[in-house]
Amino acid sequence: MTTTSNADRIAWLRISSCYLPLATPISDAKVLTGRQKPMTEVAMLFVEVQTENGDEGIGLSYSKRAGGPGQFAHAKEIAPVLIGEDPSDIGRLWTKLCWAGASVGRSGLSTQAIAAFDVALYDLKARRANLPLAKLLGAYRDSVACYNTSGGFLHTPLEQLLVNASASRERGIGGIKLKVGQPDRQLDIRRVEAVRKHLGDDVPLMVDANQQWDRPTAQRMCRIFEQFNLVWIEEPLDAYDHEGHAALAAQFDTPIATGEMLTSAAEHSDLIRHRAADYVQPDAPRVGGITPFLKILSQAEQAGAMLAPHFAMELHVHLAAAYPTEPWVEHFDWLEPLFNERLEIRDGRMLVPSRPGLGISLSDQARAWTRDTVEVGKRA
Repeated sequence: MTTTSNADRIAWLRISSCYLPLATPISDAKVLTGRQKPMTEVAMLFVEVQTENGDEGIGLSYSKRAGGPGQFAHAKEIAPVLIGEDPSDIGRLWTKLCWAGASVGRSGLSTQAIAAFDVALYDLKARRANLPLAKLLGAYRDSVACYNTSGGFLHTPLEQLLVNASASRERGIGGIKLKVGQPDRQLDIRRVEAVRKHLGDDVPLMVDANQQWDRPTAQRMCRIFEQFNLVWIEEPLDAYDHEGHAALAAQFDTPIATGEMLTSAAEHSDLIRHRAADYVQPDAPRVGGITPFLKILSQAEQAGAMLAPHFAMELHVHLAAAYPTEPWVEHFDWLEPLFNERLEIRDGRMLVPSRPGLGISLSDQARAWTRDTVEVGKRA
């Protein structure tokens, strides 16, 4: 039931399952160790919401390699509980959606489906206020330091890696992240050494092992990588090995970054409590949306952790701008064809859009890549 008798109400929802094809199959360390196949597409879940007064919002979630059909199916099942509700009651509606599917849990696929609704409601709220989402949340800055990941995957030959790094810098991107974690550790070392030499000592450089090292290997590699003045070493260990990450963070000068694979605020609470990350890397779609993401930010701030949200820059540039300590945001150009708008990058920083809400709208290409759609309620 709504909290006020005269409140506007949610009248209509459209849920869409869209598959974004990748131009080149993507490989990180999980592929080279045989644990996953190269990634060829990203399954996007979009939710469009409209109220009785005609106000609108858009939200998103996603899945890589598997899970897209499950997210879409779960979203279809729980969507009807929002019809007739006050869209401003975002926290209460998150809980209502969670209880609608509580038998399959409060993390993972079920709450990743909720994320698309949650983001759509925040987008709607910010649009009503005629504010960018960052301003609605309480921005600390109008731009966020950014680094590129999409040019540094392991399927990329070393020569192309150098070309990609230069191209990112010329575009105005501040930092470069390289994938590591190959079975042949010497290849990792040579790639990092070559890129550091190519960029010079002052350009921000990060590496990401994608959870593929055991504890002894992680210790050795972190020790070797100290010489390269890295901004951070990402996911050197399994995502849930908080004790191991904490030991590395305490031992080495190079900061440790992790958190992208965690799927709830509760899991991040455990990570932060163990002081397992100098840089916490939550992913709003993965943890269930903006509502739980903000809880993670509060815990991270209290612990003095730094922030570097994972993927989905179109959303995370707003959330990172609302964190007190200077954060990083990850630049991927993969999702750009899905939207009519583009983020602006200048002098190493990603500018927070001045448009209301997220500042994005779905492109005709996104509609063309949509495989399934369901509508709930009646459009105004």
